[in-house]
Amino acid sequence: MRRRHRLGHLLGHRLGRRFGWLWGAYGTSALGTWLAFGAFPLIAIQVLHAGPAEVAALSSVGAAVGAAVAVPLGPWVEFRRKRPVLITMDLVRFAALLTIPAAFALGALTFLQLLLVLVVVAAADITFRAASGAYLKTLLPAEDLLVANARFESTAWTTTIIGPPLGGVAIGLLGPVATVVADAVSFLLSALGIRAMGGPEPRPERREVTRMRAGDLLDGWRYILADATLRPLFFNTALFNGLVMAASPLLAVLMLGRLGFAPWQYGLAFAAPSIGGLLGSRMARPLVTRFGQHQVLVVAGTLRAIWPVGLAFLGPGTGGLLLVMGVELGLIFCCGVFNPVYATYRLQRTATDRVTRTLSAWAVTTKASTALLTALWGVLGSLLGPPTAICLAGVLLLATPLLLPRRAAAHLSEPEPAPNRA
Repeated sequence: MRRRHRLGHLLGHRLGRRFGWLWGAYGTSALGTWLAFGAFPLIAIQVLHAGPAEVAALSSVGAAVGAAVAVPLGPWVEFRRKRPVLITMDLVRFAALLTIPAAFALGALTFLQLLLVLVVVAAADITFRAASGAYLKTLLPAEDLLVANARFESTAWTTTIIGPPLGGVAIGLLGPVATVVADAVSFLLSALGIRAMGGPEPRPERREVTRMRAGDLLDGWRYILADATLRPLFFNTALFNGLVMAASPLLAVLMLGRLGFAPWQYGLAFAAPSIGGLLGSRMARPLVTRFGQHQVLVVAGTLRAIWPVGLAFLGPGTGGLLLVMGVELGLIFCCGVFNPVYATYRLQRTATDRVTRTLSAWAVTTKASTALLTALWGVLGSLLGPPTAICLAGVLLLATPLLLPRRAAAHLSEPEPAPNRA
């Protein structure tokens, strides 16, 4: 019996062939996205000779408008089979990204086209993530959701480690447009992988009124705010993600400017600590098994908020570089534990016929709050200086654990559809 247990532990928890295809599709598209990391700003600067304001608009305006476009897609997707939606969103991203190299080859590429492509990709990304969460809940039984989310999390950190360096080499040899082609092809391969899954998918229950009304757009937010456990977690993640991302540009300005770090040192400071995400995601399930889901959620969510304030003591030289790497390692490790537990907690707490709308509203809010806080911290950085603004973000992050759920949520008493296990 012990040998069988050890063999099962080494081989990992098997989730079936169909999940394997879904996992492979996710890894392929994630790698493509990280290969093209930074390609759009480089294209804007090198090809279109864009200025700082235009480059900043690519990330902030593109994400915000894309989030707004995705708002009506959540209610629309809720009452449709999710696998065709996933394939469609992959193909939409493939087609949109492919217009960039086509226009570049014809000498017709414009800044407006770059911005529109980012809007389409952002909206399709939000819709894909919401639909995939709903699909995962019907594909696997509840007890396997944490294992699946931990594998997605470990894959995300793996592609974060290897994608940007490979993309940097490709950009140096072939130019940034080549990495956009690789990103587009990754979405095509993802669509083919999801198509190869096969198998049935339960048809969502049709609502009595099939025509979408204006009030339907707010269903996801209504559901979140009405739930005593989802509501604090919703505000916690939106505020935490927004503050962490808002401080990132200022940290780049501080390290590459005043403190005099070389670009390779800046890249190393954030690439190497990503190994913490791999370790954290691997530990998520054993920790939940030993201490319970709610305990791990609260402790990991609290610990991840403590690390960023350490950047207030950042200085030049080797000591400063090691400080950034240590802070990032601790932060990413805690996020690696927290993220799959939180994703599973959210899925289990959300009714099956509300998952798409809830996840869509969650993603839209997170992207919008991140864009807003990034713009605000840019102003604060100009007025107070990058070190003070970074310190302020770290201090505010210390308050985010107050928004974590205070007690474990009761399980929903809803009739769950039979999982489509292969």
